[in-house]
Amino acid sequence: MTVTIEDIELAHDRLGGIVKPTPLILSETFSRMMAAEVFIKPENLQKTGSFKIRGAYNRIASLSAEEKLRGVIAASAGNHGQALAYAATRAGVRATVVMPETAAIAKIAATRNYGQTVILEGIDYQAARAAAARICAESGAVFVDAYDDAQVVAGQGTVGLEIADELSGSRGADVVLVPVGGGGLIAGVAVALGARSPATEVIGVEAAGAAQLSASLAADKAASIGKPVDTIADGLATGRIGAIPYSLIRGRVRRAVTVDDFEIGAAVLLLLERMKLLAEGAGAAALAGALKLGGELAGKRVVVVVSGGNIDINLLDRIIGHGLAKMGRLYRIALTLHDRPGELNILLAQIGKMGANVRAIDHDRTRRDIAIGGAYVSLELETRGPEHIAAIHAHLRKAGYDITEEN
Repeated sequence: MTVTIEDIELAHDRLGGIVKPTPLILSETFSRMMAAEVFIKPENLQKTGSFKIRGAYNRIASLSAEEKLRGVIAASAGNHGQALAYAATRAGVRATVVMPETAAIAKIAATRNYGQTVILEGIDYQAARAAAARICAESGAVFVDAYDDAQVVAGQGTVGLEIADELSGSRGADVVLVPVGGGGLIAGVAVALGARSPATEVIGVEAAGAAQLSASLAADKAASIGKPVDTIADGLATGRIGAIPYSLIRGRVRRAVTVDDFEIGAAVLLLLERMKLLAEGAGAAALAGALKLGGELAGKRVVVVVSGGNIDINLLDRIIGHGLAKMGRLYRIALTLHDRPGELNILLAQIGKMGANVRAIDHDRTRRDIAIGGAYVSLELETRGPEHIAAIHAHLRKAGYDITEEN
């Protein structure tokens, strides 16, 4: 089964009044960092918090009257489930969404709030998908795959139409970076841009713990990674590329950029700080990929698709912590002191003199690896970057402190 530009244009018409086109936002900060002209496509601002409403609503709109009576079922890590629940409720169709037991609490709650049934089963997306397939066979409902479905892919392709249309009055984009999980989004975008802006290169960005695009490109077929997924970008953690998406990706997408969780975390933080945009891990992956390519994008017109913003607050806290550490904005250090009055105040004064702010402190005089009369002190400091950290380290060493751990 294939998807054509005509299918995507039809999806665009169906989505009128439902999906609001998201504007391309020129980022002076990211343009300066990459010596390029960098635009952000903020699908995190879309209804239900991600691009997924495009494919889900298009699929619901294409159901026959008989299929609508049967209801729909899907598996989702969160975003597809929210989008399908919203679209089904709006169309008066019964929906069941099977989500992994490990799904983000915020995504589970949001899906339920759209008025449809949520079932938690399995440790990851593929386990939830297997459960959804079983329930589908038992109930006779219509299975709506999160990415391996032509109507879903056509709906996602409207992202590509909007990019081409917005840049149609000038030269088009040289490069469009798209996050890749099951491949539905990048497949639709590649088809749309192939028809409307054929000179544009589409690059997929995958998480290191869910590198199914690289596996598929290497095998020249839709492939699974063959091991459990492991990434903070749960929206990319499908473990495999869909057969329909890969048939469309093949020949249109020739390159994958792989980013790790630290790089994704840094991108989440940058979007928050520099653009005031809240992105989930999957949503920030394409920016992480663009930053990794760095100089390769110099002089080019670049579009970065921020695919979603549905993130659990507890996970956001951890992502920010990891991102701050990677950027040198958070410095953890441990050292030993003499356990006598005033020693801790002296240490804190030294740190204050260097312009660092103490975020957390632990003072322990009972550790077995600390001599009687000594104290173990661990500190978490807010810092300005790697050079500042190096200066703090050198200053404390010069002051005679024995640094036992740092990261």
